[in-house]
Order: sequence, then C-alpha cells, then structure tokens
Amino acid sequence: MREEKKISVGILSGGLSSRMGQDKALIKIGNERIIDRLKSELNCFGEVIISAGRKDSYDDMGLPVVYDENTGIGPIEGIRQVVMASANDYVFVCAADMPFVTKELVRYMAGYICSDYDCYVIEDDEHIHPLCAIYSKSVLPVIEELIREGRYRLREILNRVRTKYISLEPTVFNKKTVKNINTREELIKAVRPVVFCVSGYSDSGKTGLIVRLINEFIKDGMSVGVIKHDGHGGFCDLPGSDTDRVMKAGAEAAAVFSDNGYMLMNRKKADESKLLAMLEYGDTPPDAVIIEGMKDSSYPKVEIVREEITSKSVCDPASLICIATDCISPEDVLCPVYGLDDVREIFLCIKDYFGM
Repeated sequence: MREEKKISVGILSGGLSSRMGQDKALIKIGNERIIDRLKSELNCFGEVIISAGRKDSYDDMGLPVVYDENTGIGPIEGIRQVVMASANDYVFVCAADMPFVTKELVRYMAGYICSDYDCYVIEDDEHIHPLCAIYSKSVLPVIEELIREGRYRLREILNRVRTKYISLEPTVFNKKTVKNINTREELIKAVRPVVFCVSGYSDSGKTGLIVRLINEFIKDGMSVGVIKHDGHGGFCDLPGSDTDRVMKAGAEAAAVFSDNGYMLMNRKKADESKLLAMLEYGDTPPDAVIIEGMKDSSYPKVEIVREEITSKSVCDPASLICIATDCISPEDVLCPVYGLDDVREIFLCIKDYFGM
C-alpha cells in the first residue's frame, strides 16, 4: 500500500477581482466568506497558507500569509510563494474564487503522488485547471526560470515538468467542484439552489408561510422545491388510491407519471441530503429549496415564533436568517424580526441573505 504523502494547502488570493468589483475571497455565500469556507474545508491538512496581494487583508484568519515579490505577473508568483513557504514537499494549490473545492477531491488527487511526477492537475472535458493542482517543491527552479524569461502562463509550468493530468470524468466529483466564480452572475448561478428551513413548533404556521414564500419566489421569476420533514415517522398517498393500494400490498416503491409531472414513493430511508441531491442534480434544479421543520439543524432558517405556541426563539441564533413573530422584539435578538404577515419583507431578507 502506497504511503500517504503529507501535503500543505495554498489558497491564492492575489488577483484583482476586476470583474467581480470586490475581493472575491471576502464575498459571502450565505453567511460565510469564501475564504472562510475554504479554510474550514481544507484545514484538515494541517497547513493552510494564503497568498495575498494586499497587506492586512486576511489578518483575522489566523493563517500564515505570503505576499508577491514579483508583482503584476499573475498566479505564477502566488504558486511560487506558497510552495516556497510550505513545510511539506507537496502543496495543493487552489484559487480563492473556488468555493466548492472539497477535502475529498484533494485526498483523491494526493493518492496519485509518486516519484514519477512533479505536478498533479485536474482536467475535465473542457478545461485543464492549473489552479486546482498539487505542486511539488521540485517545480520551483522551473517557475523561477519561467519568471526570468517573462513567461507567466501556468500552462508553461505544466509543459516543462512531469505532469499527471487527473480526469474528473471517472470520479464522483463534478465540474462545479472546480468552478471559478468571476462575476456576480456566476456566483448567483453557482450557489443555486439556495437551501433554507422554515422552522418552528407544530401548528406555528410553517406550511402557510412556505406557501406564501413560494408565491413570492415565483413572482420574482424563480423556481422553488420543498422538502417536508415528517416527524410522525411515515406517510402515504391518499387512502384508496392506486399508489396507496400497491404500497399496502408490499411494493418497495411506486411511481406515478403523466405529461404534467411524476411522483415517487419509496420505503427506503432517506434524509434531507439525499432529497436535496435529487433536486439539485435533476434535469431542472430549482433556484431555492425550502425545508419545512428541522429547527435543530445547521441550515439557515426563518423561524416562526407565535405567542400562542411559545414566546421564545428555540433555534441556534447563528443559523437564523430572520424571525417571523407576533411576540419577539427586535431588541431581544440579533437577527431581523418581522411580523407574521410581512411575507414580502421576509422574502427580501432571504434574498439579501443569500445574495440573490
């Protein structure tokens, strides 16, 4: 069995972000900056180094930061800096505008490390991704030679060293994993569907609010999917229907379809993540998915607090988008507060939270 190589991580954040109009690494997806998202995902490798273009941009990260000595030549200098600074012989390098990179992808790539290659780079059916690659310290002389020659394209590195091209095609990873976000429009498209819960105690009005929020999304030209968590442990189709009859007869699954749609019932256990995957990777994924319930989950939430049920918020404050209530004062909580019927304002708050 091949020994697993220790690797470091380098996040390149020295670009101008001219098309986005602001530092892409500091843009929030939900309530989390892209750079924080990458740190949280990749911190398991022990050493994460940031390559920055401006002083003091990432002082709050608690991570080592390196800066360009050769300015204005693009990411080749950022790669040079993080590889030089690394405590390990191999460094996984990604751009700070790649919010969907996962530790599983990095581990998969690291499994190819051997003495035959100096660089390991992801490719898909359209692109090679030199900013989603593992570089060894052996590439440093080549990078320095290229800089002296004034040849700054990253393809030049790949052409001059022993490069292993790792295809995404036979893997469980898709192209979204290595997607760069360059514009606000790309960001909005890439993060959809946005996922949030409408939570609260039973009979607090969750379904009613969801129905009205669906109407608001549709009025703004967006599509919506809904997942309901059934706390009673089971469900069935209408009693006496054909679907109900075949399920009661012992069928493991039943599906009904027509020209207008389809419905699937299955006895196998599923959680919201499996259903989200079905919605996200379907033919036409919705722009938003609303989960009814799951007040104890980490998903962002709109919480309903109705005085006749309870007078206190029970959700984690860090997960709250806003509260719809008839009894809680805005001074008592850290998130926005709206009336139970302020559906348009709640909808606009959701849009603002997700940057839609």
